[in-house]
Amino acid sequence: MSAQIIEREGKPEYAVVPYNEYLELLALAEDAQDAADAEAAMKELAAGEDETIPGDIAERLITGKEHPVKVWREYRGLTQEALGKAAGVGKSYISQIENIGKTASTKVLKAMAEALDVGMDDLV
Repeated sequence: MSAQIIEREGKPEYAVVPYNEYLELLALAEDAQDAADAEAAMKELAAGEDETIPGDIAERLITGKEHPVKVWREYRGLTQEALGKAAGVGKSYISQIENIGKTASTKVLKAMAEALDVGMDDLV
């Protein structure tokens, strides 16, 4: 690696490197960050602070063809009635959210998120 060091008041201030070497350094830094992120994710999984979900569930959430409440409810093995009870609303309210796109109040959204063990942002 070749670098030109620019000093200010006798102390190194800048290092100027050829552009191709800069790109290599950038790629190495990104790889190091990816490895650190992966390690942190594995620690969260091991500590029970996060979870993995099956690919088909992730696909259902990503495609947006189904309401996230429905996807998470089915993944967690809850009926509309059970989720409604946990959220303090009726089964029909859950059905309207899942099928008609009714917008849940913040209070209900928070209660559903807690019952489904997901963040509120996972349901919108």
